[in-house]
Amino acid sequence: MIRILIFLVLLGLSAPVLAQDAPPADAYTRLASDSYGDIEAGIAGLAASGDPRAGAVLGALAEGRLLYRPADKTLFIKQGNDLVDARTGRPAQADGLKPVRANNKIRRALEAAQGQLNLTSPDPAKRREAAEAVFKARDPVGLPAVERALTAESHPDVMRVLAAARAAVLLARPETPENERIAALAAIQARGDGDAIAILRNVAASDPSETVKAAATRGIQAVETRLAVAAAAQNVWYGISLGSVLLLAAIGLAITFGVMGIINMAHGEMVMLGAYTTYLVQDAIRAHAPGLFDWSLAISIPCAFLVAGAVGVAIERGIIRFLYGRPLETLLATFGVSLILQQSVRSIFGPTNREVGSPGFMSGAFDVAGLSITWGRMWIVLFALGVFLGLLFVLRKTSFGLKTRAVTQNRRMAAAMGIRTPWVDAMTFGLGSGIAGIAGVALSQIDNVSPNLGQGYIIDSFLVVVFGGVGNLWGTLVAALTLGVANKLFEPYFGAVLAKIALLVFIILFIQKRPRGLFALKGRAVES
Repeated sequence: MIRILIFLVLLGLSAPVLAQDAPPADAYTRLASDSYGDIEAGIAGLAASGDPRAGAVLGALAEGRLLYRPADKTLFIKQGNDLVDARTGRPAQADGLKPVRANNKIRRALEAAQGQLNLTSPDPAKRREAAEAVFKARDPVGLPAVERALTAESHPDVMRVLAAARAAVLLARPETPENERIAALAAIQARGDGDAIAILRNVAASDPSETVKAAATRGIQAVETRLAVAAAAQNVWYGISLGSVLLLAAIGLAITFGVMGIINMAHGEMVMLGAYTTYLVQDAIRAHAPGLFDWSLAISIPCAFLVAGAVGVAIERGIIRFLYGRPLETLLATFGVSLILQQSVRSIFGPTNREVGSPGFMSGAFDVAGLSITWGRMWIVLFALGVFLGLLFVLRKTSFGLKTRAVTQNRRMAAAMGIRTPWVDAMTFGLGSGIAGIAGVALSQIDNVSPNLGQGYIIDSFLVVVFGGVGNLWGTLVAALTLGVANKLFEPYFGAVLAKIALLVFIILFIQKRPRGLFALKGRAVES
C-alpha cells in the first residue's frame, strides 16, 4: 500500500513535466483547437519534440496553410491545390476543414519555435538568425534548446548571440536565481544595442532585487556610452564620405580658380554633364551589351572626362579668354553659361530625373568594428582619393604640370621662358572641367541625375577651395574632409540647415583672420 502511494505521489509530481514536454501527438492535437492557449502550447510542444515534420508544420502555420478537421482534430497542410497529412507528409483528401487560427501572440510564439528548430542548422547565418529570434521572443520554453546549441556552437559570432538569447530568457523567468540574473545582465550588456537597453531598463524598473536593479542601471549607462561613441564614429565615417564627395566636386575648381583666377559659376554644370554622360553610357550598354553593365562606370569615367573637358576648353576659348583681369564680368559670364547648359540639358533630356544604375560591386553593406559601411560610399571615397593622387601626379611629375605651376607662380616669367600661357590656360580649364565631369560619374550613384544636379555642389565647392587655400590641392583635401566631418558631427545637435549655417559662419570668421585659407599658395590670383 505504501509503495502504491509513493508511486502515485511521484506520478503527480512528474505530471507538470510531462505536460511541458508534450509528445508530438499531443502537440498536433493542441494545434487543432479553437483556443489560442492550446495552439501556443502545441507550438511549444512541437518545437521541443524533435519531430522531423515540425519545421514543415510550423512553416505552414506561419503562412496560413495549416488546416484541421474539427471531427477528429487531424491536421493537414495545403500545398497549392493539394493536401498532405501534417504528421506523415502523405497526400490526403478531406472536406470541412478549418484553418488553424493565429494572432500576434501566436506569431511571436511561431518565430521563437522556428528559431529553436534552426539552432542546429549547418549554416552559421541561419543559426545566428534563429538565435536572434529566440532573443526577441524570450520564451522560457526555448531555454533547453538554446543551452544545447550554446554547448555545441563553435562560431564566435553565433556564440555571442546565443549567449545573449540565453540571458534574455533567464531574465524573463521569475524563478531565475539572483546570481544568474546578474550574470545574464553582463551578457545583455555585452550585446550593446537598443534591444539590450530595452531589456536592461525593464529589469531596472521591475526586478524585485535591488542588487539586480543596480547592476541593470550600471549596464544601461555602459551601453549608452558605447552607443554614443559608436554613433560619433559612424558620423565621422559619414563625414568622410561627404568630404570625399566635396573633394570630387571642388578639386577641379581648385585648379581653375588657383591657376587662372576665374570664378567659374558653370563648374557645377560640368559635374552635371558628367552625370548625364554616365546615363547615356549605361543606356547604350543596356541596349547593345547588357553583359558589360558592371563595367559601365569604368567606361563612363574617360567619356565624362572628355565631354566635360571639351566643353570647358570651348568655354575658355570662346568666352573666358576675353575677360581675363575682369573677375566680376567673368562671374556673370560663367553664370550665364551655367543657365544655358542647364536649359540645354533640360530641353534634350527633359526636366525629370534620369535613372543611373549601380553595378553589383557597389551594392550592399558590411560592418567593421560596429560601423555600417555601404560598398557604394566606400568605393566613392577610394575613387576620390584616386582622383586626387592622379591629379597630384600630373601636376608634380609631368611637363604639363610643371608649366601649370610655373604659370601659377609667375605668369610673366613663364611667358618669358617660352611657355605658351594661353595654351596652359585652355588646357588647365579643360583639366578642371574634366575632373568635374569625373565627379559627376560618382555623384550619379548617390544623387538624382537632373539638370539641377550641379547647383547643389557649387557653393560647397567654393567654400572648400577658399577654406583650404586657393589652388592648393592638399588644402582642398583637408578642407573637404574637415567640412564634411564637421557638418555630420553638428547635424545631430543643430539639424541639417543650422549645421550648414554654423559652418558658413565659421568660414566667414576664419577668412577674416586668414584670407588666403589654411594653406596659402602664392600665385597670380594672389598677386592681382
